Order: sequence, then structure tokens, then C-alpha cells
Amino acid sequence: MNVQAQNYWDAFWKDKEMPTSISAWQFGGSPDVLAQLVVDKVKTATCSGRVFYELEKEPLPKVDDYSIVLNSKDEPVCIIRTSEVTITPMNKVSEAFAYAEGEGDRSYDYWKKVHVQFFTEALREVDLEFSEDMLLVCERFELIDVK
Repeated sequence: MNVQAQNYWDAFWKDKEMPTSISAWQFGGSPDVLAQLVVDKVKTATCSGRVFYELEKEPLPKVDDYSIVLNSKDEPVCIIRTSEVTITPMNKVSEAFAYAEGEGDRSYDYWKKVHVQFFTEALREVDLEFSEDMLLVCERFELIDVK
């Protein structure tokens, strides 16, 4: 976590009991646009390929994890709390989840198109091939604070 994110986190929790699980990260693809969708309460879900957690030896998110969402300059934008985590094959993601991701016209078709493209490119970078049944870590979250 960078200094700006840590200062934001510390200031937000100043007179409250601070949770122990916190991370700071950017959304892939378009960090500024996606962070703004969270601030606008349009984006309430996100997903990532489970394989990326395995490759990076990162723990899977859990309910009640807190995250500082960063913009493309690694500046803190807001704090979110994870409210649900499921592992789902990409081709089984629901229309409701695609809508909650808040991107484009919020349709399943749009969601699928951009996620196939994103995951195909990201997997290619680590010498893996995209498959429509790849496992996704699907998270729902709530906005806690805006910087």
C-alpha cells in the first residue's frame, strides 16, 4: 500500500475500530473510469480470473475485506467492503452480476465481450489460453467512503 492510501485509510478509521484486512488496488482495463463508477454507485461488483490469484500467490478475497480503490496514478479514490465472494465459471456468470459490474450498457453481452477480450490478453501475457469456462472470483461490494 502506498503512503497516500495508508494516510487515507488511517484518517478514515481515526476514531473507529479498524479492520485487520485491507488492500489497495486499481481496477484493470480503465482504472479511472471504473473507480468513478464505484463512486457513482453504478459499479457494485467486480471479477478476476482465479488463475491470477494462484500465479501471484495472493489470497482470495473474503467477505468483510476492505479495499482502497486507486486511480491510474495510484491515488486513493474510495474505500469498499466486500459483501459476497463466489467462484464461478465465466460462462455461468449471471446477467444480474454483469449488470452489477456497471460497465458499458450494463448488458450481459457487453460484459462478456469486454471480459473475453480482457482475459484473453491478460492470459496471453502469462502464456495461458482463454477458455469460457475459466473460473472467476466474483465479488460484490459496498461503497464505504469517498475521498
